[in-house]
Amino acid sequence: MSIVGIRTVTITSKGQIVIPSGMRKGAFDIGSKVAVIAMDDHIEVRPIEDIEWKMGAAMASEKSLSKLWDNPEEDEAWGYL
Repeated sequence: MSIVGIRTVTITSKGQIVIPSGMRKGAFDIGSKVAVIAMDDHIEVRPIEDIEWKMGAAMASEKSLSKLWDNPEEDEAWGYL
């Protein structure tokens, strides 16, 4: 993965930004879904298809396992971590 452009944008009082048109064109089609991923030191915007493909099994596992793990007994058992 390589950097193809860097632009400065301003975050509004509502926390919104506008992706510059030159960066949107070719990267995202109008109406396409994207994932916004918050990291410790940056935010990434990726096509949702990339995330679904790469994270599909993990996301499916999280949903099904949360039924077993998301309860007070598990919280107490793992609370020391």
